[in-house]
Amino acid sequence: MQLRYGEGVTATVHTLRPGREPSIKALMNLTAPGLNAVNHVILDRMQSPVALIPELAGHLIAGGGKRLRPMLTLGCASVLGYEGNRHFKLAAAVEFIHTATLLHDDVVDASGLRRGKVTANALYGNPASVLVGDFLFSRAFELMVEDGSLRVLKILSRASAVIAEGEVAQLTAQRDVSTTEDRYLEIITAKTAALFAAACQIAAVVAERDEKVEEALASYGRYLGIAFQLVDDAIDYVSDAETMGKNAGDDFRDGKITLPVILAYARGNEDEREFWRRAMSGRANGVAELARAGELLRSTNAVADTMARARHYGQRAIDVLAGFPKSPARDALTETVEFAIARAY
Repeated sequence: MQLRYGEGVTATVHTLRPGREPSIKALMNLTAPGLNAVNHVILDRMQSPVALIPELAGHLIAGGGKRLRPMLTLGCASVLGYEGNRHFKLAAAVEFIHTATLLHDDVVDASGLRRGKVTANALYGNPASVLVGDFLFSRAFELMVEDGSLRVLKILSRASAVIAEGEVAQLTAQRDVSTTEDRYLEIITAKTAALFAAACQIAAVVAERDEKVEEALASYGRYLGIAFQLVDDAIDYVSDAETMGKNAGDDFRDGKITLPVILAYARGNEDEREFWRRAMSGRANGVAELARAGELLRSTNAVADTMARARHYGQRAIDVLAGFPKSPARDALTETVEFAIARAY
């Protein structure tokens, strides 16, 4: 089987495995020793003589997150047979970038729940959350500099800028029902998939592989990140707070224009479109309106088609992995894609 790396990936498509529930445990088991080292770095670098900083950062970092992005760095390094330890600090940097963006996002969204727990901004206030997010960004860049690779610094600093651009783009698209599917994909590729891609790509740098391998791993992460966000946006309308770790319908109440809304709006009649305009503008977004939104999303197959697109990008991620030798690490990364899709069921 011949694989061409990059955006034009071509390879045998491997169907997501039916018949059993996929799990992230394979990746967790694969990366457990390395993740312990990463956690030591995280705990050490979140310390500060200003007591509120480790207290607030620890509230989120210890709040039940799976450490998916640093695990991807470790898993991709394992796929390449890397046996050094540079990637431990870099995986911690990736987690700090992610945590900083969560702190900032919760302030922007005025969120009350994160991973099923009260958000830092709800407990400590918006100013403290923003400033501790800035502290964690700074720690991330310290770790990059300590690594000494300009290539790593370029990849992660660029990803940080792209994430910020994606968040601003999402803010400008908020409540705008004319947002297109292409624009939506640009936004989620920036705000979510960019860090997935960077987390995977830097593994190739520390393993001293060429740019083709870098791009292959970046593509895997990018496709996984897009699929991950598509699933998140779908389950906001079909799941519950206990499952999601946030309040059901938050995107609806915040007027976020996600793919389910874009599809339902495009496929609706004029009365239905007027409903979406009113709901997304914040004029009518209560419990009854959320229930009607769910009905329209079902009748137009908007959630089902959002999940179909998630499976498409998941397949592309798995397709990229087919270019690497078969190994427990490759199998774990493959099942991670399956797990990301299965969260909706």
